[in-house]
Amino acid sequence: MFNELKISDRLLKALDQLNITEPTDVQKETIPAALAGKDLLVGAETGSGKTLAFVIPMLQKLIDNPKPSSGTRGLILAPTRELAEQVEKMFSDLAAFTQVKIQSVCGGENWSNQTARLRKNPEVIVGTPGRLKEHLERGTMDFDDLEFLVLDEADRMLDMGFKDEMGYIIDACPEKRQTLLLSATLNHKNLESIIKVGLNDPQRLQLATAQDAVDTITQQMILADNPAHKERIVLWLTENEEYDKGIIFCNTRVFAEELGERLMKQGMRVGVLHGELEQPERKRILNLFREGRINHLVATDVAARGLDIEGVDLVINFDMARKGDEYVHRIGRSGRQGRQGLAINLIMSSEWNLAATIQRYLRVTFEQRVIQGLKGHYKGPEKVRKNGRSVGTKRKKDDKKGKTDNKPKVKNRARDQKHVGKRRQPSAVSLGDGNAPMMKRKPGQNLDLD
Repeated sequence: MFNELKISDRLLKALDQLNITEPTDVQKETIPAALAGKDLLVGAETGSGKTLAFVIPMLQKLIDNPKPSSGTRGLILAPTRELAEQVEKMFSDLAAFTQVKIQSVCGGENWSNQTARLRKNPEVIVGTPGRLKEHLERGTMDFDDLEFLVLDEADRMLDMGFKDEMGYIIDACPEKRQTLLLSATLNHKNLESIIKVGLNDPQRLQLATAQDAVDTITQQMILADNPAHKERIVLWLTENEEYDKGIIFCNTRVFAEELGERLMKQGMRVGVLHGELEQPERKRILNLFREGRINHLVATDVAARGLDIEGVDLVINFDMARKGDEYVHRIGRSGRQGRQGLAINLIMSSEWNLAATIQRYLRVTFEQRVIQGLKGHYKGPEKVRKNGRSVGTKRKKDDKKGKTDNKPKVKNRARDQKHVGKRRQPSAVSLGDGNAPMMKRKPGQNLDLD
């Protein structure tokens, strides 16, 4: 129970109003360690309750040591606007019976309005790295009074190319502070450089792995011939599966828009979500989805991180995710907090090896499924290796003594092509000019110069 974690009655009252009674594993481990003042490296997958794991200790410290005249005391870095706004809402709900205020600072918002809100001096800021760095450079924000820094989903921020921005922001923070870094994996290739500059002798808490995160999700695979075949499968699934809300993932913005438009023409209640949408439009679509006015999202990976929407129990990967971690975050939109979910992967021949790699990474086997009446021609590879990848035909290597093709290789040189299509002019010959070109005489041929 939360009352065993030695936190304020005001926080317990807020948790009670939110109907949150039992802490998750990540909260049980992280909150006491954070309250003890340690820097932490927390390995926790999406849906494990990690937001509360850092919000509660931050709020508790601000309650215990009120400083109404100070500047920003807490900073939370998040990879996307959606996640930042979600953290802001959770923080505000938990701080309902305190005087602590939080402000989100993300790109895509009006700069003047954002700067005006910052002048109100919120104690806690949550934002995305790019916009925070811009405020620091322009002098509209400083972290001189900062006591608590959280790097949420640090692996995702690195994957999105925010390494330099993260380093810049860390450098702008006082050395004497407490830092929590949360990541899906603590073995990310670029994570060590951030740990060295950002944390002081951190304690490692590996609380959930990618494999743990998908235990409650049924994962299926349906083979498809082409995108048009996939589209017919999606229409069948949305008409016949029992679910409340579903997300259909695509790899590109352009295709997500095209697919969303076609599905809407088929009568589906669909919204399209991707990173190029203006912030007001993204908010509008997410609100429609939360309220149930639309029950499908066609989305790129911008929706895979941090979105915690009640009732999502179906995920369809129209395009297979490019990496194992991206796949985990996609299907993690369903099956959250121990609930059951269903993930269906539509696999063409070009995606077989990608699906095999992800299954090997997660140590799972997708349940292969066939829909009667929609069975395609593609049956999977004829032969597979031990790792599940297809056995392809190897290209013949050149023989050491010569080429496998006995035809001589002809070089295509630019100088041989410059007169192609042009009428050749007769060469001029001058006996008095030693620099003039001379006509070449073939053996036995006389040149008549008269």
